[in-house]
Amino acid sequence: MTSRRPCPPAPGPLEEYAARFDDLFFSLAQRRGFREYLTGLLAPRERNKTITCLAGAEPVAGAGTPGVQRLQFFLSESPWEAEQINDRRLELLREQSATAPHDGGVIVIDDSGDRKDGTATANVGRQWLGRLGKTDNGIVTVTTVWTDGRVYYPLHATPYTPAHHFARGRSDPAFRTKPQLSAALAARGKEAGFGCRAVVADCAYSVSDDWYLALREAGLAYVVALKPHRGTWAPADQPHIPIEAAQDLTWKDAKSPGDWTPVKRHFRDGHTETWWAADARLGGYGPNSPCRLVVATTDPAGLPPKATWYLATNLPHPHASTGPHPPADLGEIVRLYGLRPWIEQSYKQIKDELGWADFQVRSDRAIRRHQTLVNCAFSFCWDQWFAPPGALDATAPDPCPDKGAERGTRPVPPAPTALLAQGLTSHPFLAHPRRHPQPVVASLDGQGPALRPAGTDQRGHYRTRH
Repeated sequence: MTSRRPCPPAPGPLEEYAARFDDLFFSLAQRRGFREYLTGLLAPRERNKTITCLAGAEPVAGAGTPGVQRLQFFLSESPWEAEQINDRRLELLREQSATAPHDGGVIVIDDSGDRKDGTATANVGRQWLGRLGKTDNGIVTVTTVWTDGRVYYPLHATPYTPAHHFARGRSDPAFRTKPQLSAALAARGKEAGFGCRAVVADCAYSVSDDWYLALREAGLAYVVALKPHRGTWAPADQPHIPIEAAQDLTWKDAKSPGDWTPVKRHFRDGHTETWWAADARLGGYGPNSPCRLVVATTDPAGLPPKATWYLATNLPHPHASTGPHPPADLGEIVRLYGLRPWIEQSYKQIKDELGWADFQVRSDRAIRRHQTLVNCAFSFCWDQWFAPPGALDATAPDPCPDKGAERGTRPVPPAPTALLAQGLTSHPFLAHPRRHPQPVVASLDGQGPALRPAGTDQRGHYRTRH
């Protein structure tokens, strides 16, 4: 068997990470493309990370250069499987003790949309885009993230295909709603070895019966938010919406809490808050029912809208009879749902720093490949965060030589000089491959993992948008 030709190494410690994927690529060109794409995603840039940007070429005018065409072919035409790459990425996360999943974490599901012009791109359509907070033309991707509050990373992602792309619309057998896609991704996460205490989601998923059924078939517990005014059947003299059920709970004050139990929440910056939680009764919900309604709030008397959660869960009450899942008290349910914002944090990082929505390809396969490579770049940052500090690599080329900004007249900030970032500038670099990439993760996570001291500077980011 002919030995493989050596591949030009990726800068610094990225080469060791990229080499773990080499057996999944069939040619030197693919291995080289993988390294170049990840390097471009991780390197600091002053404009959106389109393929011309990743290759270090001028926009539009540089589209025909060999480096750009090589990356374009790698993303769109080269025969490699994105699913295999993602499986290997997850395998590496499982193998590292610092990022290995455990049953105390959660799988958070959500979807996020980004604007895209035109109609020829796969999965594009006029739909609600959460990033913009309005209905517009764009692409929505359903994603899952595993987190325990200390580490967090994406598991799987799949673009949602609007009904108009199918011959029979929503009645087409191939059409899948976002709740159906998300439940399937959560089940895949469990099958991939990422155990969790529960699947966590916001109120957009609580309206789908298919979502509940799919999670039950997969043997997954859930904690999902309910809309406070979403009605359900009940006798005329009983509550019909979650907020009414919460108002029926007895409360006098903190010394005489009635039905409410104090719950202490611990936050990343070290401060704590006392919330109040209670099991409420509404229709089929109840402490001894298969599905519980848990209300958590900072003020049981006023139930402030922005600080009150109405949560449905199939985790049984501690005093209930045994069920398919271990019981959970009010404090644990509040803790589990309190982990949900970490998926929003990951969105900020993969979009603002790693170019999740900056692709300029049209095929579904190329879009999925780009998203897989972005997730690889994200996971590399965790890989290096927990790696012991190493010597500087003086032989690696500088991806951003001192020749001015790529766009505009704004000067490029100097690369970090400290091995460990003590604080972030207002426009943080994402990586410099000649240095141990602790600044990579420091710029992705303003406070870093809980084991590290928090930085003092505020994180900001300014980008041009299409």
